[in-house]
Amino acid sequence: MNHINHITKKLAIVLLSGFTLCNFSCKKNFAETNTNPSVVTKPDINALFSYSVENLESYQGTEWIWENLEQLLRYTQHLTTDPYELSTNINSRYRTYYNSILPNLFAIRNEVATRADKDRYKNINAVTYIVQILHGLKVTDMNGSIPYSQAIQGRVDNNFKPVYDNQKALYDTWLKELDASLADLKAGGSDQVNFGAADFFYKNVWVNWAKLANTLKLRIAVRYEKQDLEIAKRIFKEVMTDATGPIDNDDAGQFVYDKPEHNPIGNDIDYRSPRFGTSSIVNFLKSNNDPRLKIYFSPNDLLGNFKDVLVANGKTLPSFINLNDPLIMYQGGPADWTTDPAVATYYKNAFPVSASVSYKLMSTINKKFFAPRYGSNTTGKMLDYMVTYAETCFYIAEFVQKGYGAGFDTKGSAEDWYKKGVTSSIKTMNKIAVNAVSATGFEGNGDAEIAAYLNQPGVRFNGSNDLERIYIQEYLNFYRLANEAFTFCRRTGYPKNSSAYYARNAWNEPIPRRYALDEPPVGTNNENWLKAQQEQGFTPGNKELQVLSTQRLWFDKNSPNFGGGN
Repeated sequence: MNHINHITKKLAIVLLSGFTLCNFSCKKNFAETNTNPSVVTKPDINALFSYSVENLESYQGTEWIWENLEQLLRYTQHLTTDPYELSTNINSRYRTYYNSILPNLFAIRNEVATRADKDRYKNINAVTYIVQILHGLKVTDMNGSIPYSQAIQGRVDNNFKPVYDNQKALYDTWLKELDASLADLKAGGSDQVNFGAADFFYKNVWVNWAKLANTLKLRIAVRYEKQDLEIAKRIFKEVMTDATGPIDNDDAGQFVYDKPEHNPIGNDIDYRSPRFGTSSIVNFLKSNNDPRLKIYFSPNDLLGNFKDVLVANGKTLPSFINLNDPLIMYQGGPADWTTDPAVATYYKNAFPVSASVSYKLMSTINKKFFAPRYGSNTTGKMLDYMVTYAETCFYIAEFVQKGYGAGFDTKGSAEDWYKKGVTSSIKTMNKIAVNAVSATGFEGNGDAEIAAYLNQPGVRFNGSNDLERIYIQEYLNFYRLANEAFTFCRRTGYPKNSSAYYARNAWNEPIPRRYALDEPPVGTNNENWLKAQQEQGFTPGNKELQVLSTQRLWFDKNSPNFGGGN
């Protein structure tokens, strides 16, 4: 980890100053091009694209360890672990964007613009925008204002001091670019050039790229909701009335990274501390017989004849455990360990039964589900679903339930979309588990198990707290998408404190609602950085947790506090 941090710090110095790095692996003589402008090359567009989309995923080992498993998923209470400081290793998303994703996408468009048959590259151009917006959303979600409209201009235009576009400007620009991409993808004829094997996501099925673009529009819409509801409604209508529509299936439609050798987490799954289930999520999954319980969490030691062993040794389990619970092997505890130290002590201390027997009482996260090849495991692969059909369904269900679908065809009721979302979520999570050679929620197609789940009193629509039910299922679906989970909890305030349906655990510590974006090296782009920080109402350079927990990003300014949903 220290080695990774050393490298990324060096990269950050270049990126934050406004310079850009090229992909030296794609074209051997790129280095010569950078130093000798008179050398003209014809880059391989497919290689450029492959490098950019590969980097959507390849950097995430650092992100999983230093952010997702240690910070974001703890703040959302999907899991709990020892609290640690916000390491300097966070925010690799930012560095990756400017170093490894944007440069080649710009290079593709610059190259296409010089070709006589450039009209045959409209689909390729369109997709480059979709890719950079996909990751750009992730970058601004934690950083707010970032360089975009003037980014990557150092090499061509000698602009090494790009402005930082504010979040509203980013959203508006991305909506226009997505609309333009959609128009080109729909208009493209049979003569369009494709990426060949470089498009290992959608294999040049352009309609799937168009559907992804529409789902990204929905991602922007839910972020716009608390700032300008009318724009959020307009985006929703545009997506639902578009003939192509958003992602609409579990098979080819979802945006998934699928490579057998991919192993981003590996043996760092327990880096610095093991990860455990919280009582809120574990108890909800148990009470509704959720098929994802066995997928998300591992059983404790209360298996087999443990009751006989307890009786033989005159031992009684701690009071927080119900001895008659049929799912007693799954136990969660406080998200914030300081709120219930008597229970939290069992996270790291086994329950002593005899001199030779002790039982681990708390459920850890299912490590193989996250890291199929950690330890001595040699089978299984990690599928990373970056944008899903379930996410799409829950956004639509949200908006229909709130009444935003008046006057046009929403292609189903809020309940219809809710059921589609739940079904897709469970099936997708089970597919991830199958590929990881991990514990699964069901065998076969799962239709019977999912139908039974949807009929659970705690799951089916009841006419009173239906929006909360949509929210909670959306929340459960984000178990493997930490950025979306954290954004969801910020924008909605769910899970809600003291809810009778699904209550957020008690929590004592401040939670940062953004990252502190480092100042560029002195003499580079300091003025634009400082201006952006001040315009957002941030204390420039301050990384104190209390400050980061109170100074919010633009999309988040009108959102409830964590647990303050209404």
